[in-house]
Amino acid sequence: MVDTQGYFCEEHTVTTEDGYILSMQRIPKGRSGKIADKPPVLLQHGLLMDGITWLLNSPNESLAFILADNGYDVWIGNTRGTNYSRGHTSLTPADSAYWDWSWDELVAYDFPATFQYVHDQTGKKLHYVGHSLGTLIAFASFSQDKMLNMLHSAALLSPIAYLGQMSSFLARSGADLFLAEELKWLGLNEFNPRGEAVAGLLEVICQNPNNNCSDLMTSLTGKNCCVNSSATDVFLQHEPQSTATKNMIHLAQMIRGGKIAMYDYGSTEENNKHYNQTTPPEYKMASIPPNVPLFLSNGGQDLLSDVKDVQALLDSLVDHESDKLVVQFIADYAHADYVFAVNAKQVVYDPLMAFFKLHQQNHF
Repeated sequence: MVDTQGYFCEEHTVTTEDGYILSMQRIPKGRSGKIADKPPVLLQHGLLMDGITWLLNSPNESLAFILADNGYDVWIGNTRGTNYSRGHTSLTPADSAYWDWSWDELVAYDFPATFQYVHDQTGKKLHYVGHSLGTLIAFASFSQDKMLNMLHSAALLSPIAYLGQMSSFLARSGADLFLAEELKWLGLNEFNPRGEAVAGLLEVICQNPNNNCSDLMTSLTGKNCCVNSSATDVFLQHEPQSTATKNMIHLAQMIRGGKIAMYDYGSTEENNKHYNQTTPPEYKMASIPPNVPLFLSNGGQDLLSDVKDVQALLDSLVDHESDKLVVQFIADYAHADYVFAVNAKQVVYDPLMAFFKLHQQNHF
């Protein structure tokens, strides 16, 4: 794991119901050595990232360290398939079956396993912070009324729910060209952003004059206002990381179809086999109970969590209790600013901790 900059860090593992062995890191006390006296917080990273996301900046700028110094018991999740979560009870990453999952499985298995583990270890309800894909997993779980009995509140940064209006030309090109499907047809079940096959696909996309591939991060995520270039260098040493090609196909389906639905197997027959219905079931955002405390923050420059898509999400939460929903809009923030911006503490994390404090005692 990354250098923890003088903080005490514990390694934990949790095994999901379908056999994936996930690593988790815990920072149980701040730099001063004072043991956490506030509830646990589970941090969940985004797509093609891992838990290191929360630790790459200086201690005064990285959310995991800021929370620990403010008395929270910090837990960091790592999704299946990433560097520290490649274990399985019977499969290896060389087996195609190991990669037979999309974010549906993260909702069904990874999310509940890590949530339950933190709750069991601490005996306390927890706060949740998700970034990007980490928000989608939470929205889907909450819409099915899962994990809410263990939750104080959730902060969802760069919320990803609806993707139909996504303005990232790079991501949209990939979806429209069915590039992930192409990899699957080629028999590549692991989507490795550093691998030859993905590099080849990027070349295809980069031939389009609308894509500025000299700065892939900006082309993909939007123009981040406040990311320090040295953080980008450290980031590139650790990320991007692998996910399942099937997961990329699932996200592409959402971009093309505009719905938040389960994985589409592409034929009524296959869908019937998996879901007992001809089309994949939808996750209904309006089913999220109106009394769940939610802190949502999105950026005006974010090409992945598009302003129009976030508005569609907010429209579906129109009946949410007003004192349980805080919506923050930061005009000059893009996707990576939420985890790497040098001013994120003042702009996002301080309001987020104020929100946690408000909802520490709730029993909804």
